[in-house]
Amino acid sequence: MKNRKNLLEFLEKKENSKEDIFLDQALYYELRHFRLPFIITVLTMLIGSLGYILIDNFSLIDAIYQTGITFTTVGFGEIAPISPLGRIFTITLIIVGFAVFTLAVGIVVNVATNGDIIHIFKVRRMLYRIARLKNHFVLYYLNDYTIEIASNLRKNHIPFVVIDPSEGFEERARQLKFPYFLQAEPHTEIAMKRANLGLAKGVITLSEKESDNIALIVSIRLFEKEYRPHQPFQIITSAKSRLSADKLRKLGADSVVLPTALTAQRISTVAVRPDFENLLESFLYSNDTAIDIEEVFVPKYSWVVLQRLKDIKLRTLLNVSIVGIRMKEGSFIPMPKGDTLITAESNLLVIGKIVDLKNVKNIINRTEKPK
Repeated sequence: MKNRKNLLEFLEKKENSKEDIFLDQALYYELRHFRLPFIITVLTMLIGSLGYILIDNFSLIDAIYQTGITFTTVGFGEIAPISPLGRIFTITLIIVGFAVFTLAVGIVVNVATNGDIIHIFKVRRMLYRIARLKNHFVLYYLNDYTIEIASNLRKNHIPFVVIDPSEGFEERARQLKFPYFLQAEPHTEIAMKRANLGLAKGVITLSEKESDNIALIVSIRLFEKEYRPHQPFQIITSAKSRLSADKLRKLGADSVVLPTALTAQRISTVAVRPDFENLLESFLYSNDTAIDIEEVFVPKYSWVVLQRLKDIKLRTLLNVSIVGIRMKEGSFIPMPKGDTLITAESNLLVIGKIVDLKNVKNIINRTEKPK
């Protein structure tokens, strides 16, 4: 614990002076323990080689070789006749070599058992894996909601990184089989860079403390302003009341979920229409069904812009149905008729087989009508 505390204090000082995203400074800090045995080993080899050259007129190569086999006590014997003074020197070199070897082994064992070098290597490997991610989500604060969201993201093959500052988080993350995780203070810039936030698709913060969510949202928007001003992050969070939800939206959250409201709506739906729950479970929340629903954005250059719904013939092309259109200004058209015009930057709510939905975006993003 004392070594871990000293390491954290050292890292804090280093982070204040220079960013250490991949823990290079931390690794150098731990490797400093090997400097003494390395220097002593080099000096012993140097003194031994010079001794054989001066005492018994060995060549440089023979002196280095004789010093090496004597220093390591491998027992190959003498490569050339050695004088009595040279033998006394050899005995001294053997004793010194044994002492240096014992010291080196003791330091290695001590660092391996009491130090943080193994932990640093594991974290560095994780950081380099995270650095290769793109369009991933960053989940902050471990709780029941985060665990469930991580499970759903994994089932849908969406990459994600989980970050939590609490002690024992790394062990818990391994138990939950999270592919990417970091134990760090979420609102710090160094943690955001280590999570590769610059290439992330969005952020989900679900702390039970409203202050944590507020601090994180503000920090992410500041990070965004400096490193990605033209491509805002999607920030999703939760709130305990509508007043808190409004506050979080004003601070920069894109979506604020009210768990109590969602639970009440679900229970009310089940109470009024019991069969509707089975429908939701089958079509929206189950991964076994072949049917899914997805919202598809219509870019300005798309060939479907200013086309009538019945003319684009998505049902004929892909056997999918458009059950709703969300206009650019925010209005929603449920169950649009065939004469409805599709406008630029609107969102089409499409339902169909998962295989067909994957091709909808490709067709909508084309500039020319497919044959």
